[in-house]
Amino acid sequence: MHSSHYVWASLLSLGLISPGFANDSIEGDKSSISSIPTTSSTQQSQSQQLPHLKAALQELKNVKAQDLKVNASANQPESEKDPLQPLNRQIYAFNDVLDRNIARPLAVQYKEKVPSDVRDSYHQFRKNLGEPWNAVNQLIQGRPLRAAESLGRFTVNTLTTLGLADPAQHLGLNTEDENFGTTLGYYGVPSGPYVVLPIFGPSTFRDTVGLAADSQARLQKYLFEDNDGLYWTEQTLRGLDARSQILEVEDVLQGDKYAAIRDIYLQRKNFSIAEKKGLESENMFIDDEFDELDNGTEQDDIGNNAP
Repeated sequence: MHSSHYVWASLLSLGLISPGFANDSIEGDKSSISSIPTTSSTQQSQSQQLPHLKAALQELKNVKAQDLKVNASANQPESEKDPLQPLNRQIYAFNDVLDRNIARPLAVQYKEKVPSDVRDSYHQFRKNLGEPWNAVNQLIQGRPLRAAESLGRFTVNTLTTLGLADPAQHLGLNTEDENFGTTLGYYGVPSGPYVVLPIFGPSTFRDTVGLAADSQARLQKYLFEDNDGLYWTEQTLRGLDARSQILEVEDVLQGDKYAAIRDIYLQRKNFSIAEKKGLESENMFIDDEFDELDNGTEQDDIGNNAP
């Protein structure tokens, strides 16, 4: 596969959902979504960020081994859940630039130019391809009945509509998005501290490992392995679809958006794990509009984050 294809598909991959919430200049984007910084302004911005990045890297010396064993949650002190914050904020700023100048403008055009019926069908097609991996995770979690339901959804939807619609839902077969990071958390593997990944956005040490496993489990990887063009076209559409899902809710976040995104991600992840284990979970302060944040790591859906 050509490296240039990889770069562009990565820029448009699901991880850019997360920095999408981080638009400190969203109002400016609304008036001119296609404005791209000139080469000189970009170089100036990079030169201004360099000293901050060096300072952030120096801060890593203060991180101790015990800081990496934390099970991060939204209600913990920042020094506990986010000891890598100086570096995280620099990566967050980098992701934000990519989002404001590449991912968001393209997602806006995608939503404006592609009919909603087509977008909805593709979104469902993409989710349907994730059902087998959902079932695998549910089996690992020791929930065979839930795994059977996911496989039932995949079978019904694929045979009836090729996955472009969701008749299985009308039969009482509801979807439940899974990823390997959640499965590790189900078995009590500590999350480690919050981290922001370049391109992919919000994560934790545990979910970064999960992301690597998830990337190898997508059906698209094997369906299109002999056709690079189809594979990267699908990956690009995947990123556009995921980013377009949150265009209408990104303005909800106010103030320190980095901190808001971090806490939403951590709370959503902990809620998901507790829910699967049948435990009473902490109260949610976000609504279902932010579900795409953590699917994701759909980082489908700034959390963590499915094909």
